[in-house]
Amino acid sequence: MRLLWEWLHPVIRVPYVPTIGPVHPGALGAALFDDVLRVAGTGMFLPYDKDQRWAETKDETVLLDHIEHTSARTLIPTLRNRGSGTLTVYVYGPAAEEAAGLAAQLAAGHHTSTARVITFHAPEETPPAGTAVTRVQMKSFARPRHEDQPGPIRAVAALPEPVRDTFAAFADRLTSDGFAFLHSQMQTGAVGPVLAATAGGRVVGAIGPMETMSDHAGATRLLPQYFGVLPEHRGHGNGRALWRAAMAWGTAHGADYQLLQTEIGGASDRLCQAEGLRSLGFVSVTKL
Repeated sequence: MRLLWEWLHPVIRVPYVPTIGPVHPGALGAALFDDVLRVAGTGMFLPYDKDQRWAETKDETVLLDHIEHTSARTLIPTLRNRGSGTLTVYVYGPAAEEAAGLAAQLAAGHHTSTARVITFHAPEETPPAGTAVTRVQMKSFARPRHEDQPGPIRAVAALPEPVRDTFAAFADRLTSDGFAFLHSQMQTGAVGPVLAATAGGRVVGAIGPMETMSDHAGATRLLPQYFGVLPEHRGHGNGRALWRAAMAWGTAHGADYQLLQTEIGGASDRLCQAEGLRSLGFVSVTKL
């Protein structure tokens, strides 16, 4: 199956592709959607898929036989088999109610425990209440510049051993932010550097791994990082220092841009807004 770009393009509110996530507005096009459909069901990663950092095969796949594609709307269902399964319907156009029915039907047929609908809203729109909403933001590295770093930020691997050893306790406290998983990946040596803020001889904040990847258009993307500060050390500039150190790393390593999804009103969202990132719109997730 191939999606007609003249139908799909007018109803795309956010540059976001199923199974891939947010993409640079300049890279958005029919070829991206064609690639995703081409590898559906194969377990293959596309060469520009950021998820290949964490697994050997692609888990989320498009259910080709159940795509609904018209000039007014496009519904693209996907299945993720991890755990007890997740059925997602991505909605392009005004069809949230129809998407909910499709998601419920397919979830029952595939015996998944979770069904959800994802809708998109342009930057000037107001996302619907009662849903989990994230803001898609873009940082452009248009030209090299000095990034102010208020406080010493160093790679975890470069810290003195007693300080470095405290990362395990830090990661354990921020398990819900993904740091326990990141710590396990760091121990295998399979990920890029993780930057840390320290105080009193221990790690109190971190951002990483720092890695880049070429996108579909050949530009260099700084990949998303895990980012967190211990509660008692928030409000003291640690988060901003980590962020600016990460952006300095991106500049030094030739990144053209970074894409992020931040929870509206959260600390990372406020920081990104204050740092002047461009909003590309909102992603709304409704669980059925």
